[in-house]
Amino acid sequence: MDMAAESPLDAYSQVVAGVAAALTPKVASLRVPRTGGGGAGESLGSAVVYTGDGFLLTNAHVVGRAQGGTALFADGTSAPFRVVGSDPLSDLAVLRAAGDTPPPAELGEADQLVVGQLVVAVGNPLGLAGSVTAGVVSALGRSLPTRDGRGAVARLVEDVIQTDAALNPGNSGGALADASARVVGINTAVAGIGLGLAVPVNSTTRRIISSLMADGRVRRAYLGVVTVPAPLPSWLRERTGRVNGLRVAQVMAGEPADRAGLRAGDLLLSAAGSPVGKAQDLQRLMFGEAIGKPLAITVMRNGALVDVIAEPTELVAA
Repeated sequence: MDMAAESPLDAYSQVVAGVAAALTPKVASLRVPRTGGGGAGESLGSAVVYTGDGFLLTNAHVVGRAQGGTALFADGTSAPFRVVGSDPLSDLAVLRAAGDTPPPAELGEADQLVVGQLVVAVGNPLGLAGSVTAGVVSALGRSLPTRDGRGAVARLVEDVIQTDAALNPGNSGGALADASARVVGINTAVAGIGLGLAVPVNSTTRRIISSLMADGRVRRAYLGVVTVPAPLPSWLRERTGRVNGLRVAQVMAGEPADRAGLRAGDLLLSAAGSPVGKAQDLQRLMFGEAIGKPLAITVMRNGALVDVIAEPTELVAA
């Protein structure tokens, strides 16, 4: 009886320990020089080995405007790195380490995650190797604003994974993994203390990463709207055969969505003629070819369907 009662805990522990053993060697601690404010200093974060020839993934906010830094690995080795490129909208950055790095982590598919699924966060915060926490997926497809030191909205991180796995700023850039040690997200701690968030690894972010590796930047279109997935009314479900749309939670003043007449509370149904039911549906439209081009958007407002035309601008790094 006692063994039966302990079995679930034992199985859980085995999964977490297995993920930690697989990923800890592949997550680096970053030391990034910074200047400004009170003078010279150092930013700290984590990064995940992405390829066998020295490419690493981390958060854009971890490297900021720095051109390079030092990556330290759990086996005691270190390597200088340069920043290949960063994309503030997705909060992803690609680094290239000089010298040998551990084998790359295996990437998973965030689009296959479900709420309640076990996930493990592996970071290397503040230079302490192997910081591991576990929890569950709390929510998917969120689009959240981040704020600068004065409390003003600085940018949006779109299509994030929310988890109750404990994170701290040093975990930013580390791995969020499933039970098979596949990396399904890059942890970010920018949205608020006590709120675990990760940038998902999916087809959209793979496109972003490829652009950063090839060109050092991603031309991104920007609407200036914060959305969350929301269910469609029953009559609209029957009419469209769809379950969800995107509820507008916030419209940034003066940005394209605001100028187009979108309002908080609108329920986005389609953009560019394609249905939108999760943040990635909108995000995948926000690449360079959309900049300055009319974007037709259909929303439900007060029970009526409303069509608006927005013209996304180019996202400029702060």
